[in-house]
Amino acid sequence: MTRLLPGIAAMAAIVVASNILVQFLFGQWLTWGAFTYPLAFLVTDLMNRLYGPSEARKVVIAGFVTGIACSLVGTQIMGEFGPLVTWRIAIGSGLAFLTAQLLDVAIFDRLRAGRWWRAPLASSIVGSAVDTALFFTIAFSATLAFIEPSNDVSWAGEILPLLGVGPAVPLWVSLAVADWGVKLALAVIALVPFRAIVKAKDPQVA
Repeated sequence: MTRLLPGIAAMAAIVVASNILVQFLFGQWLTWGAFTYPLAFLVTDLMNRLYGPSEARKVVIAGFVTGIACSLVGTQIMGEFGPLVTWRIAIGSGLAFLTAQLLDVAIFDRLRAGRWWRAPLASSIVGSAVDTALFFTIAFSATLAFIEPSNDVSWAGEILPLLGVGPAVPLWVSLAVADWGVKLALAVIALVPFRAIVKAKDPQVA
């Protein structure tokens, strides 16, 4: 378990930082949290490559528990428009994180025998897509308003051009597409530290 402590600490730090930074906007479609959260996939993939899927899942669970704690704290902190974290956001965040990260672990494990970059890239891309789709749909889609009827998310359903230039879609769809775009970019960029850290730990692994 001791060998997992760096991974657990890194995952917890990413989850906490992302929960804080998501409160701050970056441009029109993103928050600063969009740039830190995807690093969770890097941590999961490193743990998977170095120690295997079982150990990687333990790190994921640690991140999930940390996320639950952050969400519970956020629901008790009142901002200008209500709690910093609504129950829909808390549920969406938790389900998206756990589902996407466990899927990442499974895909990575299936592809680990291929070229060194295939497993982390494919697992991160698929995991990111699932994470984004689950979170934004649960948190903001009008069809799931029954989850938290008292939470008015009508602002997220405003019909606007996709990312300001595309076809007309609900605002939350643009937010989701922008978020996924960042995740895709970071999935590629993360291959550099992934390769460097794996080679430093064990030159024979990848």
